[in-house]
Amino acid sequence: MQFTDAAVVAGTRRREDGYLVADARIARTGVQTYLGSEVGKPEMPIVRVYRPRDEVFKEATLKSAAHRPVTNDHPADLVTSQNWKQHAVGQTGDEVAGEGIFIRVPLMVSDEAAIQDIEAGKRELSAGYTCDLDWSTGKTPTGEAYDAIQRNIRLNHVAIVARGRAGSQVRIGDAAQWGPAPITPTMDKETRTMSDALRTVVVDGLSVQTTDQGAQAITKLLKDLESSAAKLADVEAKHQRAIAAKDAELAKKDEEIGTLKADLKKAQDALPKPEDIDRMAADRAQLVTTVKAIDSGIEIVGKSDADLRRAAVKAKLGDEMVKDASDAEIAGMFKAIAKDVKTADPFRTVVAGGLQTANDADKTVTDAYAAMVKDLQSAHQPAKAN
Repeated sequence: MQFTDAAVVAGTRRREDGYLVADARIARTGVQTYLGSEVGKPEMPIVRVYRPRDEVFKEATLKSAAHRPVTNDHPADLVTSQNWKQHAVGQTGDEVAGEGIFIRVPLMVSDEAAIQDIEAGKRELSAGYTCDLDWSTGKTPTGEAYDAIQRNIRLNHVAIVARGRAGSQVRIGDAAQWGPAPITPTMDKETRTMSDALRTVVVDGLSVQTTDQGAQAITKLLKDLESSAAKLADVEAKHQRAIAAKDAELAKKDEEIGTLKADLKKAQDALPKPEDIDRMAADRAQLVTTVKAIDSGIEIVGKSDADLRRAAVKAKLGDEMVKDASDAEIAGMFKAIAKDVKTADPFRTVVAGGLQTANDADKTVTDAYAAMVKDLQSAHQPAKAN
């Protein structure tokens, strides 16, 4: 990356041959600030760049300052052997030395027009150099924070300029070609314009001009807003997931309720209707009457229809006939033997002479009838387990 640094022509004098010689401090150690847009970090209003002593006073850096061309204003490109005649008006010497935090370089201007410009007031210098930016954050040994480190500093030329950046933010030379110059806190108020003092920040698609502090505040607020929006979106997503989970739970409950209602309806539909109960009671009464006619000793209470038929067939035909016989076979045999059985109407038998309780025999008949009626009333119900 190409950079420029400003300095002032100091200790100038004319030699006997007319050449002008001077001293220049072209680089220094420490932290300097640059516009983020000028060093490839447009999202940062200000970038603090650190030049460590071991980089500034490295042997290769010091050697690069010797025998460098001096130009009248910055050229558009690097000065090389191919364009040296076009741009050079002098050159630096080889007595490069460290002076405190600076690199000091002697220089000589040999072009009369450039010398006259200097004598007329064009007395600032701007060193053009290349370096690598190491985007490592940290603090200097004195505790000053920085965002990047300059490494591999190589001087290309020293330009004579009307106004460098030592006293203002006005950059002389091809800014697009030579990139950033450091912003110094000692700006010349007379030459500092509003456009220099303000920074352009894009807010919601709109360009806003503000100070460095304003730009930093806006950047922070935008980041906070972005963070808040992300948190809000996360909360909203969690809320939607909770609603979806609850909806799914309610849907499952609705499905279970629907299943229970369907099962209840099936159970209700399976219940016998009153007319079915009457028919079942009549059929049961007829079966009991027939079974009792076949064998009055057969126990009726608590027995199913199939049990009664089996007991009647056994009483009539013997054990061998019912052994291993299915309920269907028993039903067939019962139907066969029941055809010849003559049954009496139990109710008519009991009430033919009226209900009498004069003796135990009559009471026995009455009790037997009551028991039969009770048995008929509950015959359609499932037998209770013993």
